[in-house]
Amino acid sequence: MSENDIYSKIEQLVATEHKLRTQSEAGDIDPADEKAQLASIEHALDQCWDLLRQRRARKDAGQSPDDAKVNSVEQVEHYLQ
Repeated sequence: MSENDIYSKIEQLVATEHKLRTQSEAGDIDPADEKAQLASIEHALDQCWDLLRQRRARKDAGQSPDDAKVNSVEQVEHYLQ
């Protein structure tokens, strides 16, 4: 996945997040569904940002950024813990 692909995915996820928030404000979506979908989007965004950081680190180290791999949600979400 190229950096452009990752940025496109981020844009899609952010657009979906905004749509969910708009639906929530209008009362068109169940709050529990909104919460679950937003959590899923946040996890996917965290994975995308992590992948971008990996690609840049590999490039800075003289390695191929294309060898970066998507880390699991569990790994990405627990980096600081």
